[in-house]
Amino acid sequence: MLTMNYTYRIDPDTTQQTELLEWMETCPGVYNYALRELKDWIASRKCQVDRCSLEKEYIIPADEPFPSYHRQQNNLPKAKKQFPHLGKVHSQVLQTTIRKLHDTWEAFVKRGRGFPRFKKFGQFKSFVFPQFKNNPINGFTIKLPKIGEVPINLHRPIPNGFKVKQVRVLSRIRGTQWYVVVTIESDISVPDAPVHGRAIGIDLGLERFLTASDRSFQERPQFLKSMQGKLKLLQRRASRKQKGSQNWEKAQIEVARMHHRIANRRRDFHLKTAHQLCDRAQTIFAEDLNVKGLTRGMLRKDCVDAAFGQFLSLTEWVCWKRGVYFAKVNPNGTSQTCPNCLATVSKGLEVREHHCPECGYRTHRDHAAAEMVLDRGLENVVSQGLWGRETACQVGLSGVYDLDKWRGAGIPNREAGKPAL
Repeated sequence: MLTMNYTYRIDPDTTQQTELLEWMETCPGVYNYALRELKDWIASRKCQVDRCSLEKEYIIPADEPFPSYHRQQNNLPKAKKQFPHLGKVHSQVLQTTIRKLHDTWEAFVKRGRGFPRFKKFGQFKSFVFPQFKNNPINGFTIKLPKIGEVPINLHRPIPNGFKVKQVRVLSRIRGTQWYVVVTIESDISVPDAPVHGRAIGIDLGLERFLTASDRSFQERPQFLKSMQGKLKLLQRRASRKQKGSQNWEKAQIEVARMHHRIANRRRDFHLKTAHQLCDRAQTIFAEDLNVKGLTRGMLRKDCVDAAFGQFLSLTEWVCWKRGVYFAKVNPNGTSQTCPNCLATVSKGLEVREHHCPECGYRTHRDHAAAEMVLDRGLENVVSQGLWGRETACQVGLSGVYDLDKWRGAGIPNREAGKPAL
C-alpha cells in the first residue's frame, strides 16, 4: 500500500471562510471538554482509599469506566442535543478531534511525558475529513462536506490508480490563506531503493550549509537574518497598536505573512538542494545529527534558521521519490578523524582546515568530515551486505518524478562534475 500527501492552495469565499473559522473555534472546545473529562477521571483515582481531601472531591462513581475514545465518541450525539452549535460541524471532524486527543494520551502513556494540554484560542490550525465515498476533486474545485465546493489550485494532477483517502484543511497566516493536504493511496507496492551507483557523503554546517565528499559545496542562505530588518519593523508597528483592534489584527497578519514567506523560501531552498544531490549520485549518506541539541547552544539562532532537521527529512523523501538510496551515519568524531589514515586529529571550531600530522593530508575541515561520512556509510552497507543488491521495479506514476527513474538493474554511473548550485 502506497500513501502520499499532496498539498494544494484553496480559495474559499467569504461565507465559506467564516464557516471554516467557526469550525476552528469549535474543535478546540470539543478537545478541551474531552480532556477535562479525562483529567477529572484521573484525579478522582488519586485519592487514597481511607481518606478524602478536605478541600474538594470529584463526584465520580468508583465503577465509572475510563473515558476512552469510543465512549467519548459515542457521547457526541448527546452533546449535540445539549450544545446545538456542534451540529454545524461535520460529525467525523469532531470524531477525529477526539481521536487526536487520545493519540496524544497514548503517546504520553508510552513515553511517560508530554501530558495533553488544553488548547488556547488560535492553536487549532487544521481539521480532518477522514474518508470520502467518491473523489471530492472535480476539475478545479474540491467538495468538502457541509462546506460546499471550494476552488482549488490543482497545480499537479492526482496520479492514475490513486484514490483520495482523506483531506486535511489547513489555516495559514491567521486564517487569510487556506490549504488542503490530500492523502492519496494505491495498492501499488514500491520497494526501497537499493544501494547502487555513485555514492557521496554530505556534511552540514554553518560556514557552508552543505559540503559533499566530491569537493562541491553550497553556501548557507541566511533566510531570517536577511529579512530580520523588515520583520522587526513590522513587529514594532504591531506592538504600538491597541490589542484587539482592527489595526492590530492587520499588523499581526503582516507579521505572520513575513514569517510564512521566510519559511517558504527556506523550504524551497531545501527541496532544490535535495534534488541537485539526487542528480549527482544514486547513494547519499548524511550525519544523524542531534537537531534538538543544536537548538540549545550559543549558535542556536543560526541552527534554527538553517533548519538541518527539515533538510534531512526532505532529502530522505526526495531520495525515496527518485529511487536514490539514503542513509544516516553516526556523526561522532567525523570532523576529528582523518579520512585518509583514520588518525584522530583534534581541532576546535575555529580551525577550518584539516591537516593530518600522521599522513600529511590537507583539505577543508567540512570536506574531510564529508569524506568520513562517506567512509562510514560504505562501511555500514558493506557490513550489512547491501552493496551490489539490485531490484527491478517498473512503476510509472505521474506527478512524482516517476518513482522508477533511477530504479532497476544495470544503471550506469554518471560522470561526477561540479554541480551548478
